Parts: sequence; structure tokens; C-alpha cells
Amino acid sequence: MCSQSPTRKRRQVAIAYPLAVPHMTILLRGFLDYAQKHGDWAITTSPPSLMGAGESPLTLNHLRGWSGDGVFAAILNQADILMAQQLGIPVVNGASTLRETGIPRVRPDHYAMGHLAAEHLLERGLRRLAYYGLKGFWFSELRCQGFVDCAKQAGATCDVFQAPRISGRWTSLQKRTDLLSDWLKQLRPPVGLLAVQDYRARAVIEECDRLGLHIPHDVAVVGMEDDPTLCEFRPPTLSSVARNSWLLGYETAKALDRLMNGQPTPMDQTIPPIGVVARQSTDTIAVEDPHLTDALHFIHDHLDEPLGIDQVVHATSISRRQLEMCFRRVLGCTPHDYLNRKRVERVKKLLVAPGKIKLHKLAMACGFSNAERMRLVFRRVTGMTPLEYRRTERAKNT
Repeated sequence: MCSQSPTRKRRQVAIAYPLAVPHMTILLRGFLDYAQKHGDWAITTSPPSLMGAGESPLTLNHLRGWSGDGVFAAILNQADILMAQQLGIPVVNGASTLRETGIPRVRPDHYAMGHLAAEHLLERGLRRLAYYGLKGFWFSELRCQGFVDCAKQAGATCDVFQAPRISGRWTSLQKRTDLLSDWLKQLRPPVGLLAVQDYRARAVIEECDRLGLHIPHDVAVVGMEDDPTLCEFRPPTLSSVARNSWLLGYETAKALDRLMNGQPTPMDQTIPPIGVVARQSTDTIAVEDPHLTDALHFIHDHLDEPLGIDQVVHATSISRRQLEMCFRRVLGCTPHDYLNRKRVERVKKLLVAPGKIKLHKLAMACGFSNAERMRLVFRRVTGMTPLEYRRTERAKNT
């Protein structure tokens, strides 16, 4: 129910933030949810009367002389800081490009995002990690620090590459690619790599492919922001750390509301991330035993086939008994148990994916001979049938 009183003036709030950024759709939903609950604000985003030909959507400069009540903005440089101060109305900053702005900010916990990415890679047995960031951006420094600290706590090594800002209309892309390529050549596989943004993680995958480095077994890659277009548009799909965009939007609106009411608000409020969304780019496990490595890579690469243990043994240069001993010593299970676990993990992902795949097609996509065999294995591993699992997971999201 709207809390706005009949006599209260409807607040005019501007959003001077690039709405084309992928996570902004969900963030804006959270912002609007708060606005509707606490007064149903009038939201201004890109008024045509304030925009010239070829200009981007609403910026702080467009708001000179605007008689509104508050602004949600991306403060990216000193000019933005000065403009925000000159507006004379409350402004909340949603960007983490600069360490200090003097303007209240609500932002993701970038340190925690980096820490989560390192934990994800360490859980896959990787003990050589690498971070690809951007020099001169505070959010990159925070993500790097969380990643490096987690690696050190686990006794893992971590190589850091902070790409410099390169000017030049025609040569900057090639220079960036050359710098990235030179760094990747120095890394010793297997390595777990975090890129500061999803599109830079995609650039890493493309360059690894050019260099003959296999994803995920040579280089397991994690991105940031969980942009579905970049993460899922082609294989290998990209694992990524998801920020809590809805809560970011909601808390940003709450902070702006406090300022418009003349109440204090924290200068730097952080929102914890949701977690790592695991996809193909980190679907691996790193071990030192080369025979076990061959077996694991073979299993991961052929999960959608009716794979038998004899085929796994054939992919190595040791006997079935020796391979079973390796699995028990390092992973605490048999090759057959491991294969079934990985197949069940794949079934789980497909069960909660959009749409409704038929069980016999699902079984074939996960390497089972038929739906009944899949049901028996799934129930043995999880304690429930595939249909029960699907109903349970979908109920959580309704």
C-alpha cells in the first residue's frame, strides 16, 4: 500500500546512470519497487528536451537548473563530483570508479565478489590463480584484493595483471590484446583466472583459444556481473559472480529517500553478492596426478555421451584398478561414483533451466541410457526424483 499522504508533493527523482548496462534492468526494478512503496516517485531518465543530437541518455550535466528532489547518478570523474555538488539537491552515487567522491554511495561489495571467485576456483582444486583487472579503477582494486587475500589464505599463488589505460583510436584494441596475450603466455596451466568484467573474461577465453589453451582444463575462467548475454550466448558458457542487483536498487532508493527527508545516510554502503553462477568455463577439477587429470578431463568433456568406465580407462595409460586407486586416494570415491555425481549435477542445471525438457531427452543429454536409469541414479545421489527436485527448486523462486 502506498505510504504517500494525499497532501504530500510527489517527488521528482532523476536517474543519471547508463541504463544500457546489463545489471541495471534488475537494479532499476529494485529502485522502482522502493519508490512505489514509499511515495510512487516521478522518475526522470532521459528527457528529450534536455538531449542534443548524438548525446547519451541523461547525465548530471543535463540536470543544470532542474527543479527536482534527488538524483541517482554514476560519479565517474572529478567533473561529475563538481556537477553533483552544484546541483544543490541530494545525490546518491552508484559507481565505484573512484575511491573518494564525498557523495553518499551504495555499491556492491567488490572485495567479497573477488573473494567468492577465488573460493570457487580453489574448490576445483586449483592452486595457481590469476587476476586480470584494470589499472586506475577502484572497483578493480577491491576485487583484486579480495581475490588475492583468499588465495593467500589457502596457500595458493596468485599472478596479477592490471591492464593500463591505452589511448589511440585505431591501435588500442590490438595493444590491449597483445598485452593480455603476453601475460597469458607466462601463466602455468592449470590456472584459475578471474577477469574484472564478463566481457574481459570473454576476451580471455578467445585469446586462450588462439594460444591453444583449453578452457576450462588449462585455464578455468570466472567473470564478474553475470551478464546472461555474455555468459551464455556461446560455448564455453562463462561462470560469473552475480551481484545482488535488485537489493542494490532498493537500498539506493532508500538512501536517497533518507537524504531527501534530511536524514543522515552512510557514505559508503555495501551490498553482498549473491554468489558464483557456475557454468562450463570452470567445470573442471585440478589434480597433480596426470593419469587422474586425463580421466577427469575426459569425463567432463563427454558427460552428454553414454560413457562407460572402460572408455574412461582407455583415455588414460593405466589399468582400471590403478585408476580406481587414484580416484579413491585423491577424491575419495570410485570413477563410477564420480561420473554419476557429475551427471546428476548436469541434470540439476537442466531441470531448473527455462522451459520444460522431457525426461527422456534430459536423460540422453546427460549421458544416461534412459529416463528410468536417470531417475534411479538421481534419487540415489540426491534422495529425491528429478520431478521432485524440479518442483522443489521452482517453488523456491515463486
